[in-house]
Amino acid sequence: MVPRADHDVARVATRGRGITTLGRVSTVYDTSELNNRAAGLAAAAGAVRSGRLVVFPTDTVYGLGCDAFDAAAVRSLLEAKGRGPDMPVPVLVGSWTTIDGLVLSVPRQARALIEAFWPGGLSLVLPHAPSLSWDLGRTRGTVMLRMPLHPVALELLREVGPMAVSSANKTGFAPAATALEARDQLGESVPVYLDGGESGENVASTIVDLTGPEAVVLREGAVPVSAVSEVLGLQVEVAR
Repeated sequence: MVPRADHDVARVATRGRGITTLGRVSTVYDTSELNNRAAGLAAAAGAVRSGRLVVFPTDTVYGLGCDAFDAAAVRSLLEAKGRGPDMPVPVLVGSWTTIDGLVLSVPRQARALIEAFWPGGLSLVLPHAPSLSWDLGRTRGTVMLRMPLHPVALELLREVGPMAVSSANKTGFAPAATALEARDQLGESVPVYLDGGESGENVASTIVDLTGPEAVVLREGAVPVSAVSEVLGLQVEVAR
């Protein structure tokens, strides 16, 4: 191993293994190789369980995540991004059924949209279960949930459970499309980076609010409003 300077951070690369250690506190794992993927997922799961942050690929951009039920970890996530609790952190899940334990109830419309678009680019806003001890920011009793369409993300989520996840970038800067872009912005605040190559098309998820009597699209993104309307059998309004 040969140390060299890299963006003023000490970097030691192990050739052929796809594992790069940054300043002895952050490690990037190339998940394109099976052994590295297993090691990276194990390291990421360990980090999440110990209240630390991880960066991993999703079907949109790279995500910065932590245990959704660890309030201190969520605060660390917000601090790493440089933003406050006024913008609540969404939650990613690894299966359809996980949602049942997170929300007050799962309405028929939510079931229909989950079956049609999960995993994928659709986020649902629902009243969260009042018994949950989490602090995702100023949510006003709601939570935004999504199941991403990316194998590395799904493996991690199925291992550790629901994660609070935001885009892996500093607030005001472009979302990261690669693990190294995320590392350049977030640096040593994140101990584990899972490198899944360049992310998919940088299109945000469509957000559907199901907290009121009628479904409302808060943001149109990867899933067209027309597709949401077709699944629900009615014309869904878009928030102004």
